[in-house]
Amino acid sequence: MTRPWHATPVDEVGAELGSNPARGLSVAEAAARLEREGRNEIRKAERDSPLTIFARQFKNVVIWVLIGAAVVSVALGERLDGIAILTIVILNALIGFLQEYRAEQAVAALARMTAPRARVLRDGQSQIVPAAEVVRGDLLVLAEGDLVAADARLCESAMMRVNEAPLTGESEAVEKTTGEYPIETALADRRNLVFLGTSVVSGSGLALVVATGMATEVGHIATLIETASSGQTPLQRKLDTLGLRLLWACGAIVLIVFLLGLMRKAPILELFLGAVSLAVAAIPEGLPAVVTIALALGVRKMVRRKALVRRLPAVETLGSVQVICTDKTGTLTVGEMTARRLVTAADIFNVTGEGYSAQGAILTDGTQADAARDSVLGDLLLAAAACNDAHIMVRDGKTSIAGDPTEAALLVAALKGGVTRESVEAAGMPRLAVVPFTSDRKRMTVIRRYRENPWAFVKGAPEVIIERCTKIRIAGGEIEMSAVDRARMLEAAALMANDALRVLALAHRRLDVDLPGADTISDGAVIESDLTLIGLAGLQDPPRTEAREAIQRCKLAGIKTVMITGDHRETAAAIGLELGIVERGGQVLAGIELEQLSDPELAAIVERVCVYARVTAEHKLRIVRAWKARGKVVAMTGDGVNDAPALKEAAIGVAMGIAGTEVTKQAADIIITDDNFASIVAAVEEGRGIYDNVVKTLNYLMGGNAGELTVMLVAGLIGWPLPLLPIQLLWINLVTDGLPALALATDPIEPDVLKRAPRDPQSEIIDRAFFGRLALTGCLSAGAALTAFAWEFYAHGNVANARNAAFSTLVIEELVRSFSARSSVRTIWEVGLFSNMRLFLVVAGSFLLQLAIYHFSVLEILFVAEPVSITRLGSWILLGMIPTTVLEISKVIARRRAAPDS
Repeated sequence: MTRPWHATPVDEVGAELGSNPARGLSVAEAAARLEREGRNEIRKAERDSPLTIFARQFKNVVIWVLIGAAVVSVALGERLDGIAILTIVILNALIGFLQEYRAEQAVAALARMTAPRARVLRDGQSQIVPAAEVVRGDLLVLAEGDLVAADARLCESAMMRVNEAPLTGESEAVEKTTGEYPIETALADRRNLVFLGTSVVSGSGLALVVATGMATEVGHIATLIETASSGQTPLQRKLDTLGLRLLWACGAIVLIVFLLGLMRKAPILELFLGAVSLAVAAIPEGLPAVVTIALALGVRKMVRRKALVRRLPAVETLGSVQVICTDKTGTLTVGEMTARRLVTAADIFNVTGEGYSAQGAILTDGTQADAARDSVLGDLLLAAAACNDAHIMVRDGKTSIAGDPTEAALLVAALKGGVTRESVEAAGMPRLAVVPFTSDRKRMTVIRRYRENPWAFVKGAPEVIIERCTKIRIAGGEIEMSAVDRARMLEAAALMANDALRVLALAHRRLDVDLPGADTISDGAVIESDLTLIGLAGLQDPPRTEAREAIQRCKLAGIKTVMITGDHRETAAAIGLELGIVERGGQVLAGIELEQLSDPELAAIVERVCVYARVTAEHKLRIVRAWKARGKVVAMTGDGVNDAPALKEAAIGVAMGIAGTEVTKQAADIIITDDNFASIVAAVEEGRGIYDNVVKTLNYLMGGNAGELTVMLVAGLIGWPLPLLPIQLLWINLVTDGLPALALATDPIEPDVLKRAPRDPQSEIIDRAFFGRLALTGCLSAGAALTAFAWEFYAHGNVANARNAAFSTLVIEELVRSFSARSSVRTIWEVGLFSNMRLFLVVAGSFLLQLAIYHFSVLEILFVAEPVSITRLGSWILLGMIPTTVLEISKVIARRRAAPDS
């Protein structure tokens, strides 16, 4: 085939396919092709087994370090320690497994889109066959309501209109023709082709199948989905790096202490016990589980903000998003055609309200117009309702339509002026005949009995209708249309078109000849002449009101918004300008222009382009990859099948919950339940807050581990007995550290979280500032605990009491420090002691658990403890508060130093 199918005449298509455009294939030839070319099916990707998904939860260095520590603990007889660590590891894996079990089924969902059966002509006879048995060259018989079984070239089309939203993302039905189109015609403009998975809205046709299965456009998208990969999230990369550093640091410290012990000729068993204690002290056992649970809690919070999370890491990744590539229809816009402007000979009316809801008004000069008093406006709205085949339905308070979206928008506009289609018919305006709309005629006429005479109500393209008008409607009645009137109305239509409004002209005419009822008139040339122009209607799928504000919030947050749509360049540019995505005169790139660019060329200009128009699934995928090549964290939103590959490739794929196809939802990480761009921005805000909380939690846990490690290391260097037993370290890490850490993970979001620039995805969690705080915290905590140990050890010579002193001082220090960990710059009092009541209650509960160790016999035996006096407890509390006091003072000093000279 030298030319693509859409650029080839039908007879040549039939010759190329070896098929008769009137009779189809023979039954024998169809069977032979099915055997030779295979079934018309979308290839299903191999799905991971539950065991594979569970095993994937252990692809984390920290997890394996914990498993190693557990094995060594059990080997040395510390079974309780080992079992506790393994329990945490398994709990973490189960949480991750349950979230990921419903793994990606995008290609499987694509396969489900195939029509189960199809009607074809074989040997000139109509027959119904399984869709999987349709072959190239088959002649499809298409009628209203049919799901198209394969990609096919139209041979005949009787006013056939097809909904291609699953493929192109544009909701308006496409009228199909049989003529050829230029080779460079974009996919969405190839009106002589029908595609697998799309549906026939009205009319009928015959089409020669040109591609089946994986060779179809949907099959091509399935292939793109298989090749797309979002890679690791920023948090996953950072935690892996952290795990490796912990592993090396832990190994080095254990080795140093072990060698020092050998030099002191310490018993080997004591050295191993010390090594295990150091490993337990160095590793934050609760970290994987706390991070996983923090993300899971974030999932619950996001549901309340209209975002349903399918994969846990996506919660955090949202917080690092630098670019949001978004679909237009239904996300930035309402997704429903709306009349926005009405123009008559003397007035311009603005129509408020969005979509098919009757809420709104018709305004002129800021005041509400009255269609009952303004006869011209009344006639315009009457024509809009009279020349209309749509219906508006209200069920359970929700408005829906039946029929063409454009006609529905006109019906809603009439309703806002007090005119309904039902009232038109109830007022004695029965429908007598219709001259249907076609793409060649560009107009439609409905004839009704009105004022005891038949009247023609006409709507269509302004240049077509105005050409057929000899009069124009004004307040005093009808007057002859002058050249000036004609030019002025054409100019008004052009101005509305420049504002990306779809413009229709409405006219009427009293007929002198009566007509029989319910006829369809094929030739309306006589009826549609000598018309009276009533006015113009400008329609548009309007931008969501909240989308403008959300885009401004993105700008403040340093997030770039890029609009990618299958709509025309002019419409895309106008919507982008109105929403503030692109500046006037800004660059808009069409799909056909994008195809001329290589991947490096696209990556070089991608940061300058904010609006893309007339794009395909492959274009969207290339745009996302170009941003990734620039090192950016990209979120991609969409609802159609053509969005699925780009959603899977992006760091965050966001599907629309209402309008989104099953394929898109399965390819996405997050589903927005109200299809609103503002909800995406709210999810980004939540993601940033969750990342902040993960860092707070990590800072808190690592600070505690640094203190414990310093205690064990200093004691080993000095030659003291072990100041903390493994069971005591495990208690600190899992109970008195772990519970406050979970409470920190639910800390309220900082109010200025969307006023910061996105964090650099290449930055490390443990940077210089983090390490500085860690070192200071570790030294202060260790200093307090070692002081308590030394006092008891040298004053009373009792190792068990000395250990309990160090143990309790560390616990108290870490519980108090949890309040300080909520902010690295604001003090406890500035943040608010009770602004996180979960943390307050958890700290109080953990303190009571610590006291229980010294007053319950079972715990006394386990921890080698004895009842403690109020005096000793008070001294431990005072020592435990010193580190937090110093940290709070250091915040104030650092802030004053950073403040400019006053």
